[in-house]
Amino acid sequence: MHPVLFHLGSFIIPAYGAVAALGVLLALFLAQRTARIAELNPAQVWNLCVVALFSALIVERLLVVALNWSALRLHPRWMLALSMIHHPLLAGVGALTGLGAATIYARRAHMQLAATADALAAPLALGLALEQFGALLAGSEFGTETQVRWAVTYTNPLAARWSGTPLGIPLHPVQAYEGLAFLALSLLLLVGLPVRRRAGDVAGLGLMGLGVAVYITEIWRDWEGRGVLFGGALDGPQLAGILFVLAGALVLIERSGRNTGSETSHG
Repeated sequence: MHPVLFHLGSFIIPAYGAVAALGVLLALFLAQRTARIAELNPAQVWNLCVVALFSALIVERLLVVALNWSALRLHPRWMLALSMIHHPLLAGVGALTGLGAATIYARRAHMQLAATADALAAPLALGLALEQFGALLAGSEFGTETQVRWAVTYTNPLAARWSGTPLGIPLHPVQAYEGLAFLALSLLLLVGLPVRRRAGDVAGLGLMGLGVAVYITEIWRDWEGRGVLFGGALDGPQLAGILFVLAGALVLIERSGRNTGSETSHG
């Protein structure tokens, strides 16, 4: 695969950062369409996405700098290529930061939280799909060794240096598995948005679909650095996947309960 997409003089454009950035742009443009379907102000949804994105990026980059300060101090130019670094810890911290920033903005802008979450579900899944395809090119979050015909074998030393990817060994392209799962989820959520019965239904289904995709694909993912839990029964992302499914189910139950209560009071 190709950890470096291309060079600009002495500077390199990492594949992971470039493809992930493309995913962000596509997600932002899709959010404009889903905002209209959910009867929200597209400008407010755009601003919310930008606030969440930059909050997540700033916190992630500060964390990378803090954890790698000794190396970055010796090689300051590496600061320009931090987007090549990818790790589940960074993704988790970035996601929590982005969610917090988005929630604060939505409340201050008096946006409907359930409808906003519905509008963002499909774009988020699309962005995650592109992020995984970028990881596939870079060799990060690599899969376990396999002999299947569609296995990928990394040979670029930069993949080993940046992501610890084993070279010369056929691996499951688990990033493609997860990317395709997220892409399918995005399409399903996009189709379901106009016909949802209650605000929050699409968001709940999105959380459940995200959790299922993460849990299953982790079966073919190398667990190194991902946190082994319960004596090896689960890794960190699988636990997060279970929590996503439970959170999605709670959202659906809560919205259903509120709708039933409203119908009873009207009756």
